[in-house]
Amino acid sequence: MDSKQKVAVVTGCSSGIGHEISLILARNGFTTYATMRNLQKGSDLKSIAEDEKLPLHFTQLDVTDENSVKRAIQTIYDEAGRIDLLVNNAGYGLTGAFEDLSIDEIKTQYETNVFGLIRTTQAVLPIMRKQRSGLIVNISSGAGRFGFPTGSAYVSTKFAVEGLTESMSYEVEPFGIKVILIEPGMIKTNFFNSSVLAKKSKDPNSPYAPLMTGMNDNLTKLLDNASTPQYVAEVVFNAVTSGSPKLRYLAGKDVEQLIEAKKKMSDEDFVNMMKQM
Repeated sequence: MDSKQKVAVVTGCSSGIGHEISLILARNGFTTYATMRNLQKGSDLKSIAEDEKLPLHFTQLDVTDENSVKRAIQTIYDEAGRIDLLVNNAGYGLTGAFEDLSIDEIKTQYETNVFGLIRTTQAVLPIMRKQRSGLIVNISSGAGRFGFPTGSAYVSTKFAVEGLTESMSYEVEPFGIKVILIEPGMIKTNFFNSSVLAKKSKDPNSPYAPLMTGMNDNLTKLLDNASTPQYVAEVVFNAVTSGSPKLRYLAGKDVEQLIEAKKKMSDEDFVNMMKQM
């Protein structure tokens, strides 16, 4: 995809990966619409855009609100006349042992990570189909390829995104629309600080309390060697500007090593390795 006169829409741009994706696209000539639920959280991004005179615009969009999604996409389309690239980045993590998760906590997780992505994609697809061109990038995770303890809710949303994206890719390709999965590993963002801890998991008397403590300690160690959000943004940019984008792109040395190991191991051996980690 040539960036000249191309219009990009990115969700979840107030911080982290979305922040960096919107910047790298705008810096490389895409007319970029950075969307977020609360526009006040985009002040840092706005300052950079003003200082560098970037083609970066800001639109309020709450992926959990169907009217908000429809209104935002229509506003962008009316203003720009087209939408060439959609990056579904909005999401968060819910942490806790499965038994400690309430059904409402799980539903809320799915509302953002899965149904939010569905809303924005379904709003954009008719535009791209009419254009006979377009590219949709879904930010999944290495956790869309394997599970880990205390991540059942989050991991299952990413498994859903993987299956949805792969299935949809067959349907939209005849209309000139490509779909891409980006699968980051551990990333140095505020993702874990902003993750939601299940209410019951905060109880020190939970039977899973020792597991939660161990997982928190391990995550802290893993974050020391995590990739940066800028690295993920570069993977996204290279994918969308390649002549023939692949369906899946890993983003992070840790997840690359794990997926490579998974290919060579039996399920039992991989599970044992994860337990040791």
